[in-house]
Amino acid sequence: MEYIENKELEEKEIKGIFSDMAKYAPSKLCGMFGNVITVPIYTSLFSTQEYGLYTVSIAMLSFLCIIFSDWVGLAGLRFFRHHQLEKDLPKYLTTLVAVLTINMFLMFGLSLVFRNGLFNLFHVPFKYLMAVLLLIIPVAIRALLSQLLRAQLKSISYSLATIVNQFATIFLAVFFAKCFHLGAASILLGMGVAISLIDILLLYQCDIIKIFKFQKVEWKFVFPMIKYGIPVAATSLSAWLITQSNKLIMGGINGFSKAAIVGVGYGLTLPILMTLFAMITVAAIPRIINLYEAKIDVRPIISKFLGYYILVALPLITVMSLYAMEYTKFLKTNPNFHEASILVPYFAFGVFFLSMTDYTTLQYHLANKTHLEFIMKLVSGIIGVILNIILIPKMGLVGVGIATLSANFLYWLLTAIFVLPDFNLRLPKNTLVRMFLSTIPTAAVFVAYKTLAINISGTIQMFSLLGIFYGIYTILKYTLLKASD
Repeated sequence: MEYIENKELEEKEIKGIFSDMAKYAPSKLCGMFGNVITVPIYTSLFSTQEYGLYTVSIAMLSFLCIIFSDWVGLAGLRFFRHHQLEKDLPKYLTTLVAVLTINMFLMFGLSLVFRNGLFNLFHVPFKYLMAVLLLIIPVAIRALLSQLLRAQLKSISYSLATIVNQFATIFLAVFFAKCFHLGAASILLGMGVAISLIDILLLYQCDIIKIFKFQKVEWKFVFPMIKYGIPVAATSLSAWLITQSNKLIMGGINGFSKAAIVGVGYGLTLPILMTLFAMITVAAIPRIINLYEAKIDVRPIISKFLGYYILVALPLITVMSLYAMEYTKFLKTNPNFHEASILVPYFAFGVFFLSMTDYTTLQYHLANKTHLEFIMKLVSGIIGVILNIILIPKMGLVGVGIATLSANFLYWLLTAIFVLPDFNLRLPKNTLVRMFLSTIPTAAVFVAYKTLAINISGTIQMFSLLGIFYGIYTILKYTLLKASD
């Protein structure tokens, strides 16, 4: 592809991304806070057996959503601008709704026909299977509407809906658990009610009612959606193998109680960190797509924000891993689940590499070659499953951690190696040099904490190390190493 250089437009879009990040920040920070308080609330309400059942039910929910609904919403985001420019949005929206509706009927039909296979895979009671199937309907509608909201760059509306959804779910789950004693089903019911209300809110926020008109389905729109969306779904399914299969394998070997420990380790890391790190990509990706459609070179922008990501993520994850038990206790997790601290370093660094692939795989989305991403993630997912099967019987939770980290690292490595022509990214060298220099005195303070037995709580140590690192980094950035990446 022959790029057009437009520095003025690039700078304008970078400022726009930061502006959108500020607008998305409330939803992401509140979402992160919601994920933080979810673990202590749910672990205090439910036994390890019940929490394990909830964890496996959510794994089933995400499995079915990946296959039947999520990719439709992502296709809606990817091609919204194109059809907006073509001035055929009503036809495109009709097609999106038709595809999603067909998928829902397929999901119910196939799930009931192959229910025995689902039972053997997830080991959940029939009522939980039906609850999950019903829950997918409002979840699928939310996925589509929220992506359309992103496509319209309505970041404040997106933030409001996300915040309301997060806390309404927690409140309703606690309400149903306390008043009706429904166990793990309380969370699924709370999610269903909350998301249904959010769907109504999103319907008005994205103004689809004004645009949408029932028209003849344009099947010529369906092929590009499928060509883009099916590899995305397959890729997400491969990611599911990495992040969720360990719960099923652990549960199959040691029961729901051990699966609950894996679920808590997951809850302490991936949803919290991914929500925080997504603050960058949720704002950047829609604008990068628009620039790419205008044939502007987006590589400098992606490289710049990759540097920002590493700067934010790597120190935070390192400190979390060094103080895994203190971090687990800091979040007020039920002592019955403190064993999950073993998984924190492995899962946290797994999230670091997984989130970094948002930048290295963007090339495949822009070039509509998502099948390449699928192949890489499938290979990583299969290796992750094999490692789980081999390592869990021998090493228990440590085996889960090693398998998850290895699979995520392999996935990132493959996306960094296999770069499409004209999509090579520039390494943020100055950022990495400043980070390295900032690490040296920070590491010295950490060693002093550990060797001199200084009487300071682990929580204070964690925050002080982050403060020292970023303080030194800021000094280096604005004094000795002023050059920008």
